[in-house]
Amino acid sequence: MATAYDLTLEQLTERLVAWGEPAFRAKQVYAQLWRRGATYEEMSDVSGLLRERLDSELPLLVETVAERIADRGATRKALLRLGSDGHMVETVLMGYPERVTVCVSSQVGCAMGCTFCATGQMGLANNLTAGEIAAQVVWARREAERLPPSTPRRLTNVVFMGMGEPLANERHVFGALTKLADTAGLGLGARHVVVSTVGIAPGIERLAHAHPQVGLAVSLHAADDELRSDLVPPNRRWPLAELERALEGWRRLTRRRPSIEWALIDHVNDTLEQARKLSAIARRLHAHVNLIPLNPTPGYEVRGSSKARVRSFANALIGAGVNVTIRDTRGRGIEAACGQLALSADLAR
Repeated sequence: MATAYDLTLEQLTERLVAWGEPAFRAKQVYAQLWRRGATYEEMSDVSGLLRERLDSELPLLVETVAERIADRGATRKALLRLGSDGHMVETVLMGYPERVTVCVSSQVGCAMGCTFCATGQMGLANNLTAGEIAAQVVWARREAERLPPSTPRRLTNVVFMGMGEPLANERHVFGALTKLADTAGLGLGARHVVVSTVGIAPGIERLAHAHPQVGLAVSLHAADDELRSDLVPPNRRWPLAELERALEGWRRLTRRRPSIEWALIDHVNDTLEQARKLSAIARRLHAHVNLIPLNPTPGYEVRGSSKARVRSFANALIGAGVNVTIRDTRGRGIEAACGQLALSADLAR
């Protein structure tokens, strides 16, 4: 069954006109669904009969199964049940003094098999539809109003860094990107959206052509093929040389710099040798590097790097002329790394 979030304005208009409603009614409903994040019950300017029919034939099907709060209310992580199939995914809302970012999932589980990732332990159960992905952003828009006053209390940024590999669900992710930018709906600027990938080279090339304003982050985690193939198995299909070519093509076409994501694992990829190799890659790509202290993951015994090793690695990159950020690790106490809440819920069944 399709949900309201799966439909474009034109499709919703066609449906409501077939029900005998005027075309402007569809615009009313559509705007309230996307801009306000309203439920049908909250649409006071729509008749009760129409609200009942919408709920019956075009249900929203977004249910918060579990929610955890950290960082004095600035981080909210939800386990959401989406769509008629009841897909369970994680969505994380993070409030900062200058922005509010939501991290959305694109798949139920993940088939990439990255050894240090909780979602990678789950395997792939299903792809999310464009509507199911976008519905997470609607949830975040509502939740942003409940954030502490130290934040803007309005959603400003979207990152595709939750459960799943976005470019392995390309059709629906690209559809979701179109929905996010739709001025009749959410109206988020594409430059406030970032898609993360483990390095599916052909998908990077297609993203550059289809959505050139959308940002790109690549989960690199190792700077030579031997180590990267162990940590990130898709590297065996698209090794670093091929990935670099795709990223350089993306950079030339979009005129933007990519970001490199690097989860620091103690005595695995936090060595000065890895820093030296990463520096060369980052300089060639004019890339910004985000260093991520690894969150503890059930079933993965290797630890994240100590603060001293994180700082040493960062200093080596900075000394080589690389732009570096050490990411603010949010929600460690609420299992905020992607896949952890869903994995713990699954294990509890």
